[in-house]
Amino acid sequence: MKKIYDTWHLAYKSIFGAIKQFETCRFTIRLPKDIRLDFPPVLVLFRTGFKERFLNMNIIDEEDDCIAYTTEYNARYSDVHYYYFSYSQGGVRHYIKRVNCHEGAIDHGDLFQLTVYSDKYKTPDFLKGGVMYQIFPDRFCRSGKVHENVPEDRIIRDDWNGTPLYKPDRNGHVWNNDYFGGDFAGIQSKLPYLHDLGVTCIYLNPIFEAHENHRYNTANYMKADPLLGTNEDFRELCSEAEKYGISVILDGVFSHTGADSVYFNKFNRYPEPGAYNSKDSKYYSWYTFINYPNVYEAWWGIDTLPNVWENNESYTEFICGEEGVLRYWLDMGAAGYRLDVADELPDQFLNNLRKCVKNYDEDKIVIGEVWEDASNKESYGIKRRYLLGDQLDSVMNYPFREAIINYVKGGDPKEFIFSVMTIVENYPKPTIDVLMNFVSTHDIERAINRLGGDNCDGKDKDWMAEHYLTPEQYAHGKNLLKAAMALQFFLPGVPSIYYGDEAGLQGYKDPFNRRCYPWGHEDRELIAYVTELSRVRKSIPNLKKGRTYFVINETELIDDRVIGFTRQGNDVDYIFFVNRSGDTVWLNGIGTYLDRFRDIIGYIGEYVDGNLKIEPYGYSIIKAVFVK
Repeated sequence: MKKIYDTWHLAYKSIFGAIKQFETCRFTIRLPKDIRLDFPPVLVLFRTGFKERFLNMNIIDEEDDCIAYTTEYNARYSDVHYYYFSYSQGGVRHYIKRVNCHEGAIDHGDLFQLTVYSDKYKTPDFLKGGVMYQIFPDRFCRSGKVHENVPEDRIIRDDWNGTPLYKPDRNGHVWNNDYFGGDFAGIQSKLPYLHDLGVTCIYLNPIFEAHENHRYNTANYMKADPLLGTNEDFRELCSEAEKYGISVILDGVFSHTGADSVYFNKFNRYPEPGAYNSKDSKYYSWYTFINYPNVYEAWWGIDTLPNVWENNESYTEFICGEEGVLRYWLDMGAAGYRLDVADELPDQFLNNLRKCVKNYDEDKIVIGEVWEDASNKESYGIKRRYLLGDQLDSVMNYPFREAIINYVKGGDPKEFIFSVMTIVENYPKPTIDVLMNFVSTHDIERAINRLGGDNCDGKDKDWMAEHYLTPEQYAHGKNLLKAAMALQFFLPGVPSIYYGDEAGLQGYKDPFNRRCYPWGHEDRELIAYVTELSRVRKSIPNLKKGRTYFVINETELIDDRVIGFTRQGNDVDYIFFVNRSGDTVWLNGIGTYLDRFRDIIGYIGEYVDGNLKIEPYGYSIIKAVFVK
């Protein structure tokens, strides 16, 4: 019996995944012949807040045990649509909805999603096929250069490999005011290293002047933090990076500022009155005071991070105007922005931000911090429009991260496939090609700890501060990290390496995931492995834009220890196999799994007499010609 409906197969849905505005998509269902319909089935489709549309389906084919019905839909509006199928038998209405991520079932399941994106939506090419490298600026490399105008209330550390301060003061406040001195010049000195690693884009955590080491409490958007260097030092970094084929994107923190800032000035650090000092301040209208001046809206209630009203005309102009923050740093050489807490930025502000960046240069990128499926995300009761063509180019791909970590730790392979394919199916293709894929960031524990170490959930910071992996845990975590990184590099999107992951740097949650890069103590073998991943990635053109499907036998996966997936090309496909286990796995008679291909014309790994060998925690790749 054929499936009733399957969104992964073009015989049921003529365009896989999201579709472009004004593009026509054909939907086909197959019903058993013994179902006697009262009238032809219908496709029922709607957008949130709008009425349902009913599209009649017509018989197109009578097959062995079923009848195929079809209809077409031309999407006029860029939006997230939901749909299901309906038919009536003997006066009883039945519904075909989604089960198992992509299949249709009668009278149970969830709605299918159809993302329709603007026909004008394009994403920058410079990131596609590349490798990103995330740097927490204070902790990557210290040049030793003397910087001027550094505030005197900072604790300057001289123990590069020391543990970041984390204990609160007597009032329970953690000031985050210890600095290890990483700077622009230090990053610049390591450009040859990053180039050799295969990096094509650096993502910098905040660089603007701020009075905590994470710099998410912006003090002056128009000035680089003096401990990092000057604005001209940043320009020089971008210029030198370009010589190595490396672009630099910045972290934009626009939902709040620091209380200790030019704009709020709660601690009177700056000579000009801020919003906290005077209602006559030109910045007063940016903030929302409940009881002036001491009670005000703050990010997650943290009083050192007063919220701004993003759609305030003055603030929007300051950020997005012709002489605003965005254009200033683009002029200085930035290739775009990663937006902190994008779900807390209102739609109109995101629209204005994208318009500003794209009017400057369409090839500048806008990436949002979104932790969930960004295609159907709701925040504060609003259905978000991040990926429809007028806001973001890309998002941080947390769903992939969780899927990869869970799978390599022994999770259900089918759940891994469903997690990956849900994102691939829901996101526009222009977004998928520039997705930011990572296994670690500054906000979560490092992958090697998550994979090889003790679970830190529920543990206090004293435990996390000096809790290191045992040699056995490190070896196990490193092996699993290799498998995870292979998936990270070969799945759709752009791999993003969190500085030090490639060198074996450990760290549980903030601030211990922000330790200094271990120069002189790197895991050279792991660096070589990541360098080879980058080389392989660069050598395979399909990884730039190729679509993905998973290699599955009719009813079961090839081997629970191995995940297999294809990156398609026009004439040649590449099939990737990643081994999450400590066993050497032979896929015997691999041709039986790859019967859709006419010929195998190349491979990475050991391929003998139709049998493919996959090393423990390793990967193998087959290059094959598709049967057209």
